[in-house]
Amino acid sequence: MNVYQEFTRRLKEDRLIASIKDPKSLDMFLETNIQSAILLTGNISVIKRYVELLKKNNRFVFLHIEKIPGISYDREGLKFIAKFVNPTGIVTTKSSLIQLAKREGLITIQRLFLVDTEAVENGLHSVAEIQPHALEIMPALIPEMIAKLKDETNLPIITGGLIQEQRHIDAALKSGAVAVSTGRPWLWKVQQPTLSMKR
Repeated sequence: MNVYQEFTRRLKEDRLIASIKDPKSLDMFLETNIQSAILLTGNISVIKRYVELLKKNNRFVFLHIEKIPGISYDREGLKFIAKFVNPTGIVTTKSSLIQLAKREGLITIQRLFLVDTEAVENGLHSVAEIQPHALEIMPALIPEMIAKLKDETNLPIITGGLIQEQRHIDAALKSGAVAVSTGRPWLWKVQQPTLSMKR
């Protein structure tokens, strides 16, 4: 089983991805058995240490590129991330970065904001052309759009944004999302750790 297959298998089991927005949340995340995290904190000087900590604890680690200061959004920046930082993959709103990251062997999650009909249409066109490994749609509180996008793409749908309560997670999953990303630690259910393959 390759890393992408293992990642999607775990997503279907966990149904949650932790969005880590500050260093304190790293420790809280490691107390859960959620296997996947999106890092939205750190900078070029500390991000490798954060990634190594999470991978040492057998987690899938994705960098939200636009949230990490000091990393350039070009081929050299992606090469640096892939070879030096070595996360599982990236999250980005930029189609050009998806292409570059795929060439470097990273798993790619394209983030799409559902601000209006045009954004949805343009996003679907871009996704069809670029073929990221997964699509993250935001905000999560539009269940009918989750169902629509699931019907129009064969990609795993992750959703997040504006999640406040467990019922928001439940509604998104019921609408067809494979997983929900949230930066609210109280929604990361603390469970017994599970054994898993090293990432």
